[in-house]
Amino acid sequence: MEAFSDGVLAIIITIMVLEFKVPEGHDWHALVGLGPKILSYIFSFVYIGIYWNNHHHLLHMVRTMNGRLMWLNLLLLFWLSLVPFTTAWMGESQFAATPTALYGIILMVAAFSYWLLQRAILKQHSGDSSFVVTMGKDWKGKLSPLFYLTAVLTAYVSPWLSGVFFVLVAVIWFVPDQRIERALGSR
Repeated sequence: MEAFSDGVLAIIITIMVLEFKVPEGHDWHALVGLGPKILSYIFSFVYIGIYWNNHHHLLHMVRTMNGRLMWLNLLLLFWLSLVPFTTAWMGESQFAATPTALYGIILMVAAFSYWLLQRAILKQHSGDSSFVVTMGKDWKGKLSPLFYLTAVLTAYVSPWLSGVFFVLVAVIWFVPDQRIERALGSR
């Protein structure tokens, strides 16, 4: 499952970069028009990287692979596979309200899917295991959906303000989730 997921995430990043078209000009000024596309690509690249990193750590906690985990993992990959579309639309529209809001919705649903996968893996561990205790302290997982929802709602007020909330989520998750490494170390 990890190898399949890694492949899907690599394809997602590849699709995003293929959205770039070579500019018409031959100087630095020709890249100015690509600014919104480059910025949306950077957002999404960082997000996919964060998911890849945390997903990798999370899968180390799987005790028994089963159909439920495989379907929940596929659900997460489905939502992440929509990131290139919303990234392209958001960049192409220069961060117009609706594409920016849809970007936030996709990220919010992906976060919810990750949470479902995490909960299913937690059920494989006893209630008193260090992993369950450690993962229960999930302030990042609780704060992220709130920031995503705020980003969606503020997209219609100011897409740039919405972008601030996307950056905040990325910042809090940029440092990989150390809870799993601590739980693995305590075994």
